[in-house]
Amino acid sequence: MTTTMEPTTLDEPPAVPDMPPPGKPTHDDLTPALRLMVDELDDVYGGADCPSIDKTAERMREETGNKSWDSRGQVDKARAAYRARHGIETPPKKPRTEPAKTGRTKPTPPRRTAVVRTKPAPVVQVEPAPVVQEPVPPSPPAVVQPDVPTPAEPIEATPVPQPAETVRTGLVRRPAVWPVMLLAAPAFVAIWGGWVGLGKLTGFGTVNLLPGIVADGGWATIDSAITLPIGVETYGAYALYVWLSGRVSGRTLAFARTSAITSLLVGALGQVAYHLLVAAGVKSAPWWITTLVACLPVAVLGMGAALAHMVREEK
Repeated sequence: MTTTMEPTTLDEPPAVPDMPPPGKPTHDDLTPALRLMVDELDDVYGGADCPSIDKTAERMREETGNKSWDSRGQVDKARAAYRARHGIETPPKKPRTEPAKTGRTKPTPPRRTAVVRTKPAPVVQVEPAPVVQEPVPPSPPAVVQPDVPTPAEPIEATPVPQPAETVRTGLVRRPAVWPVMLLAAPAFVAIWGGWVGLGKLTGFGTVNLLPGIVADGGWATIDSAITLPIGVETYGAYALYVWLSGRVSGRTLAFARTSAITSLLVGALGQVAYHLLVAAGVKSAPWWITTLVACLPVAVLGMGAALAHMVREEK
C-alpha cells in the first residue's frame, strides 16, 4: 500500500500592521489634550508642514483659543505627532552656539625684555692742530704833523666855603602878635564908622526884629547898618586866614585867595564911597551905590558858606 504524502503548506505569518517610526508617538498614545491639538493642526494647516514652535503657538491661539497652546512643551509634542501622522520629516535642529563670554579679562602681563648693556665707546683724545701764526705786515711810517696849538682848558671854579649856619638850641620864641591889636583898633573904628555911615546913606536903618511881639524902640530894635562891617570885614579876615594858613590846597586855596582879595577891595571901595559922599554933602547915595551895598550881605553869606564847605572837604 502506497501512501502518498500530500504536500503540506506552511502557515503564513500574520500581517503586521503599519507601525509609526520609532520615537514618534501614535495617535492612540496621545492624551486627549494632545489629540485635540493635533486635530486642530490638521484643520489649520491641512497636512502642510507647520512653522516654528513660537509662530505655531501664536497662530493656533488666535485660531482656536485653546489654552493648551500656551505650553511650549505641549506645542512641541503636538507638532511632532502632527508630522508623524502626515509623514513629514522633522528638520534637524541647529547646533547650539554658546554666547561669547563678555566677562572681564585679565590684563596681559607685560613682557619682560632683556636689557642689553653696551660697553661705552673708548674716548679718543684728539690732539689739537698746531696754530700757524701768519707774519704781521710792517706798520707804515708815522707821519709827522706840525705842532697845532691846543685850546686852553676851561678853568674849574673852586667852590668858596660858606660859613656854617648857627643852630640855636633851646626854646625858640615866636614873634609877638599883640602889636597887631594896636594897629587893628583904630582901623576897626574907621572901618566900622565908614560902613555904618554908608549904610545910612543907602537906606539901612533901625529895624524891629520882632514886630508885634516887642514894641518899637525896645531891645529887639537894632540898626541894620552894622551888618555891613560885620559881614564884609569878618569874611575878608577869615578868607585871608584860610589862604595863608597852608592847610588847604587846590580849588579851596584858589577860592580863599580870590575871595579874600575881593573882600578887601570891596571894603576899601566902600570906605572911599562913604567919604566922597559925605564930603560932597550928599544926604542919599545914588541908586547904583545903593544897589551894590544892598547885595553885599547876600554875597558875603554865599561866599562864607561855600568856603566853609570846601574847608571841610579838605579835612
